[in-house]
Amino acid sequence: MTRPFRFGVNLLTPAPAAEWRTKCRRAEELGYDVILVPDHLGMVAPFPALVAAAAATERPRLGTFVLNAGFWNPVLLAREVATTDALTGGRLELGLGTGYVRAEHEEAGLPYGSPGERVDHLARTVEELDRVLGAAGHRPRPARSRVPLLIGANGNRMLRLSAEHADIAAFTGAAPGSAPGTLVPLGAAELDERVARYRGLAAGRTEAAELNLLIQQVEITDDPEPVLKPLLERQPQLTLESALELPVLLVGPLEHVVARVRALRERFGFSYLTVLEPSMEAFAPVMELLRGEPG
Repeated sequence: MTRPFRFGVNLLTPAPAAEWRTKCRRAEELGYDVILVPDHLGMVAPFPALVAAAAATERPRLGTFVLNAGFWNPVLLAREVATTDALTGGRLELGLGTGYVRAEHEEAGLPYGSPGERVDHLARTVEELDRVLGAAGHRPRPARSRVPLLIGANGNRMLRLSAEHADIAAFTGAAPGSAPGTLVPLGAAELDERVARYRGLAAGRTEAAELNLLIQQVEITDDPEPVLKPLLERQPQLTLESALELPVLLVGPLEHVVARVRALRERFGFSYLTVLEPSMEAFAPVMELLRGEPG
């Protein structure tokens, strides 16, 4: 069964209190279903920012997109999750990932570890959160018996972890680049393979997860070439035509972008799309045309 669309915006830029509240209210006014925050040094601290977002808004869910598991002790994270869910009135959606920027771990004085070690830590974090938050005597208590879990994944082990535990399976639509801390966007065929791998791993689930895709850029324009020129300079293997077909880019006339979003749901099953803060306003007319479409 196809799900109806849901849309989130990941707020990247720190701001003073009044400006932060205004930004969150604007996201709600534009119709976003979820207000999200990342977990990178130099950006907002996730949980205080979400509590402030809850105080400024009424309708949107509030989520981490995604927590860098290597930054967190699982038991202390459980306290943050429970407190934030309680203080936001049960609006929290917890997003977890392994983290991919070595320099941030080094700056924080934390071990980075190999890819396998980072996945191991995330798996332990998921298990510990279930154990601690599921304990009858744990305090503080979240507002709900279970806080929805999103896991951001691309590699095989992460896809398995997502298939086993996540209520929302988030696809990065990108793979690690050759330079540290960089990502290279996946083409449609590569993303097809990743989604197919996930579906195979999730075949035994009693309830299907919601599928999410992070959109890197949205631009409504009749002339996409100058918009994509910086990307083409960074990624010389791409042509303008191939860049326009990348699932994580929505660049072109409004009707074209709306059709691309529908195609993302039809081809891959992505009913939940997240855009980055610089695209918040540009994506609003797309949401308006898609709002209320049946699944």
